[in-house]
Amino acid sequence: MGDPRNVAHAKKVTQEKHHKNKHAPKAGAPAAQPAKKAQPEKQAVVTERAAPETEAEKPAQSPDSAQLEKSLAVLSKLKELEFHSRSNIEKLAGLSLTIEEELKQRSLQRRLAPCLWSDDADAWPAR
Repeated sequence: MGDPRNVAHAKKVTQEKHHKNKHAPKAGAPAAQPAKKAQPEKQAVVTERAAPETEAEKPAQSPDSAQLEKSLAVLSKLKELEFHSRSNIEKLAGLSLTIEEELKQRSLQRRLAPCLWSDDADAWPAR
């Protein structure tokens, strides 16, 4: 099984591609006009104000995200171990059936051995 981070990254990339294709201008559509420079400056001020809040939240989220990654790693290892244990159980079941059949054949051979190895030719019917 693949690493959950790789799977999540691949999913994110496909979603971004889908989003870009959905909002991409069509061949015959007029090109979008560039935004004014004043707007990005206002956005920068807003993001600067929001930045301290997110920095304060990052330490609180960091242990949770680290814990989550550790838990996901343990989960993937457990799933891998489950797969191997199931395969071992199947192998053991097959071996037990094989041994059981061999034991049945041996007990049958023990019962038939006196008849097969007897010197008495009259014990067997003529063909």
